[in-house]
Amino acid sequence: MAIRYPNGKRFNGNTRHTNQPSKNKYIKPVLHGGRGMTLEDELNESNEYYLSQGTAVIHKKPTPIQIVKVDYPRRSAAVIKEAYFRRASTTDYNGVYKGKYIDFDAKETKNKTSFPLANFHKHQVEHMRVCEKNGGICFAMIKFVSTDELFLLKASDLFYYWDNQFKGGRKSIKKDIIEKLGYKIDYSLNPLIPYLDAVDKLI
Repeated sequence: MAIRYPNGKRFNGNTRHTNQPSKNKYIKPVLHGGRGMTLEDELNESNEYYLSQGTAVIHKKPTPIQIVKVDYPRRSAAVIKEAYFRRASTTDYNGVYKGKYIDFDAKETKNKTSFPLANFHKHQVEHMRVCEKNGGICFAMIKFVSTDELFLLKASDLFYYWDNQFKGGRKSIKKDIIEKLGYKIDYSLNPLIPYLDAVDKLI
């Protein structure tokens, strides 16, 4: 079972802490678009850059789990054998940018022509509704894996298609609609995913 820090990075119990770079020093990433990184990894790296530059404070939310069983194969190690989620998680990321509360979810799909709405859970959509109603900036980051394309889709557009599926509408959003309504985000160097440029258009 993978354990992650609140910023989404994996915990490695065998990692030595000698010769570690300063926490305040940001190391330039190699451009990873199309090189197998997950969208979560790409966003975590981008958020580290934004934080290092004092641009925004946005983190991946930790998933609340309850540990039930732990084995100790040796004195210096512990292995989690059984755990369960304490409650349903909401969205993936939140934080502050230009005095605004930011809340969004990140989704990937291997579909080439549409984004399945089943990738979202009802409680995630309802969470974004409440945040937006209270003045938050909410959106979805969508990645089409096969073409390595990224789009930011504002929450209000997501709500329309989410609600419409229960009125006999499609259970997916066609890619050409996302291209029309959303903001295409091209990979960069620093940050890897410059999604705050699109957020500026929502504020």
